[in-house]
Amino acid sequence: MLDNLTPFLLHWAITALSLWVTSHIFKGIRFTDMPSLIISALLLGFANAIVKPLLIILTLPITLITLGFFLLVINALMLLLVSYLVRGFTISGFWTAFFASIVIASLSFLLGVFMPGDEVPLRPTEKGIWVEVSLHPTAVFPGDGRVLHLDPEPVINERLL
Repeated sequence: MLDNLTPFLLHWAITALSLWVTSHIFKGIRFTDMPSLIISALLLGFANAIVKPLLIILTLPITLITLGFFLLVINALMLLLVSYLVRGFTISGFWTAFFASIVIASLSFLLGVFMPGDEVPLRPTEKGIWVEVSLHPTAVFPGDGRVLHLDPEPVINERLL
């Protein structure tokens, strides 16, 4: 059980740190106290896990027409939803939420790269090829759901830029 709890707590801490940094960058984002920051980070994670996929499906046509840029609007709406639900977390308007969501996503990604995990992120090699390494390759049989653990050697997928 603790194996599943550690990544969750790390992700929660990364989201909270990203929210805190963003609140210092944008004057329109404020937290009255530390508990509102922590609750906002938790609720933002739940909103991104539950509400955001539903919004993506419902807005798929406009997302395809805008070549995915509408996803930035959905991210801003998730932030506004959390600020509406959490007392002590305020956002001055849509555009503040829009640009703050870009900063939060960027910070979360950058901080997440340095966190321990099973997957090594994409890294460039000296030849300009991006390499993705999976440390625990497995095969799942679709018929019965059995999992076969393959050779413990890392699997490397190369992609050209």
